[in-house]
Amino acid sequence: MSPRLRLRLATLLLPPLGLVLLWRQPDAGLRRKLLGTLGIVLYSLLYIVGAAALLMQFTPLEIEWRGGFPPVLTFHKTKPDYSLVEAHRSKQTNAPPAVKVEAAGSNYWTDFRGPNRDGHYAERTIRTNWPAVGLKEFWRQPIGGGYASFVVADGRAFTIEQRRDEEAVTAYDVATGLELWAHRYPALFREEMGGEGPRATPTWHGGRLYSLGAQGELCCLDAVTGRVIWRKNILNEFNATGLYFGLSASPLVVDEKLIVMSGEPLAPVKGMTNFGVLALNKQTGAKLWAALPEKAAYASPMLVTLAGERQILVNGARRVAGLRPSDGALLWEIPWRVQYDNAIAQPVLVSSNRFMLSAGYGGGSALVEVSRSGEGFSARQVWKNLNLKNKFNSSVFHEGFLYGLDEGILTCLDANTGVRRWKDGRYGYGQMLLASGHLVILGGEGDLALVQATPERHVELARFPALKGKTWNHPTIAGGRLFVRNAVEMACYDLSAP
Repeated sequence: MSPRLRLRLATLLLPPLGLVLLWRQPDAGLRRKLLGTLGIVLYSLLYIVGAAALLMQFTPLEIEWRGGFPPVLTFHKTKPDYSLVEAHRSKQTNAPPAVKVEAAGSNYWTDFRGPNRDGHYAERTIRTNWPAVGLKEFWRQPIGGGYASFVVADGRAFTIEQRRDEEAVTAYDVATGLELWAHRYPALFREEMGGEGPRATPTWHGGRLYSLGAQGELCCLDAVTGRVIWRKNILNEFNATGLYFGLSASPLVVDEKLIVMSGEPLAPVKGMTNFGVLALNKQTGAKLWAALPEKAAYASPMLVTLAGERQILVNGARRVAGLRPSDGALLWEIPWRVQYDNAIAQPVLVSSNRFMLSAGYGGGSALVEVSRSGEGFSARQVWKNLNLKNKFNSSVFHEGFLYGLDEGILTCLDANTGVRRWKDGRYGYGQMLLASGHLVILGGEGDLALVQATPERHVELARFPALKGKTWNHPTIAGGRLFVRNAVEMACYDLSAP
C-alpha cells in the first residue's frame, strides 16, 4: 500500500488522526485531497446524526442499550406496557389459590440461580431433544418492568417488577400463570442504560419471601398471602446511598440471618461506621452485624465452603472476601476492582478451595485459591486473562470447564489453566443455566437455546424465540418447568424429559 493511500485511509477511518496528518503534510496537493476526504467524513457523520435525531423526534425510533457498545437504534424498544398489564390482571379478580401440583416439584429453586446460586439444575433430568418448533408452552402473559428472576415454592413463582411508579413483589400460580397477590409500594428507579425497574431476585425461605427493591426497600412477606411481616429501607436506616444500576444483590438466608448488600456508605453520622454488607435477623429485621465499611457491588452473596470453612463469599466493589457467618468477621480478602465499580457477575466455584471471578469493562477472568494459613486463611490469584469477560452474565462450571458469555459470545475455558478451548455462538447479553450436561441459554434478544456442555467444540442443538425484546433476566427451572421473563412478558415452558 502506497504512503498516499495509507494517508487517505487514515483520514477516512480516523478523522482525529487525519487532522494530525493534514497539519503535518508538506505536500499542498495531497493536503487539499486529505482536507476534502476529511470534510466528506465529517459531513457524513453530521448528516447521519442529524437524520437520526429527526427520526427520533418525529417517529418511534429510539436508542436502546442491549449490553454492548454502541447502543442500537430501534423502532421497537423493550419497554413495559403497564396498561396491558393492568388490563390483563383486571380479568383475574377471581384467581384461584395456588395448588401444589406435581409439575411444580419440591421447593427446589428458592434462591437466585438455584439452590447454590451457581446456575445448576439437578432436581430431575430435562428434555434435551427439543422439537423444531420449540418447547411446549404452558402459559404466557404481560409483566411489569425490571430484571429480576423467579424463585419457585409451594406451587408459586415469585418475582419483583415495576408497576408504573411502584415496585410490586408478586406471586403467580405455577400451573396457570395467574397472579395470586402483589405487594406494592411507591418506588421508581430508572437509569439510562437499563431503564426502569427493580433488579434483585427475591428469596424464599421457610414460607417467607424476602425481597430487595432497587432503592433499598427490604420486605419480609408471608409467601402464601403477601402479608407484610416486617419491612425497612436499608439505605435510609443504615446511612447509605444507592448504586448507579440500583441495588441488585439477592438477599441470602444463612441460619437465622438475612444477608443483604447495601449501597455506598455515606459519611458517618454521630460516630457511626457504615458498612456494605448487613446481617439482619430473618424473623424481625433487627441488625445482627455489619461488615466491609465500603461500597457494595451488584453480585449476590453466596454461602460456600472454601478450604474446609463454611463462609459467606462476597464480591464487593473493591475486593472479594470471605466472611464468617456468625459475626461477619473477615476470614480472607483479595483485591478485585472492576472499571466503574461494576462487579456484577457471580463468582463460580470450581473446587473445594478455588473459584473464578469474571467481569466485562476489560476486566477478564481470574482464578482465586483460598488456603488455610496458620490460624487463619489466605487467598492468592492462580491465573488471570481476558479469555472470558462476563459483563453481567454469570458463568457455569461443568466437569473441569467454565462456560460463559464473553461479551455475548459463548466461550469455554479450562478452569485450571484459563486456556480457551473454544469461542463460538452469539447469544447477546443473555443468561445461562446448566442442566443434564447441557447449557440452557436465554439469549439477549429472547431466544432460548440448548447447547452441549462439552470442551470439544460449540454444538448448538436447538434454538427458538421464547420472548420478544431485550432479555437480561435469568431463567429459572423448577419441577421440569422453565420460567422466563423480561421487562415486557413472562412465559412458562415444559422442560421435563419425556
